[in-house]
Amino acid sequence: MAGHSKWHNIQHRKSRQDAKKSKIFTKVTKEIVLAAKAGGGNPETNPRLRAAIEAARSVNLPKDKIETAIKKGTGELGGDNIEEVIYEGYGPGGVAILIEAATDNRNRTVAELRHILSKNGGSMGESGCVAWMFEKKGVFSFAKDKYSEEELLEIGLEAGIEDIEDDGDVWQVKCDPKDFSKVKAYFDEQGVKYIEAQLTMIPQNTVEVDVETGQKLLRLYDALDDHDDVQNVYANFELPDELLNELG
Repeated sequence: MAGHSKWHNIQHRKSRQDAKKSKIFTKVTKEIVLAAKAGGGNPETNPRLRAAIEAARSVNLPKDKIETAIKKGTGELGGDNIEEVIYEGYGPGGVAILIEAATDNRNRTVAELRHILSKNGGSMGESGCVAWMFEKKGVFSFAKDKYSEEELLEIGLEAGIEDIEDDGDVWQVKCDPKDFSKVKAYFDEQGVKYIEAQLTMIPQNTVEVDVETGQKLLRLYDALDDHDDVQNVYANFELPDELLNELG
């Protein structure tokens, strides 16, 4: 999981930008629809939906829009038939790229994403070409100046975590994605404050890139993340410190 927090500095930067746009509402709404479609409309029995609703509330999506999205997902209300699709490819330097998308037109989306990749020094790959490099995990980030590894381990084992790793300024606590809601609830009940909690795809191995390649990858990331159908973008590269410092 090396570099997880560093990679997410990129996503945090984008999140701050996207928070100013209505498109963030579109992304969280689509995730609610997909979650309800996959596991039903009850957040008590559907951990993914519960997480999607929490994410929607964090960006102040109105309650009525949350309820409408759930009903669209369960089929109670009509609407576009949104599908969840994963696209795989490569970026500059041969970096692995995994794209989670939500679309009502697969042909349109794949053509547009292929164009974005090609325009930015990447290429679309065959299904399965890079997915094996990533593993889905629940990830919690904790500030090192607030908790020691021993403290988190003691609480975490009770919660059901898998392990803790040192990732620079933070501790990264991992859990099985099926246990994410249970672990999160336990931390909340115990008053343990995390910086971030999310379900994400972790690269099993990462590759370091130089400044020039890193800049190209950032442009590609921006272009992909700006696409209306793209929900998440994951990659297995490590940016050089010079670029990380610019990101803040």
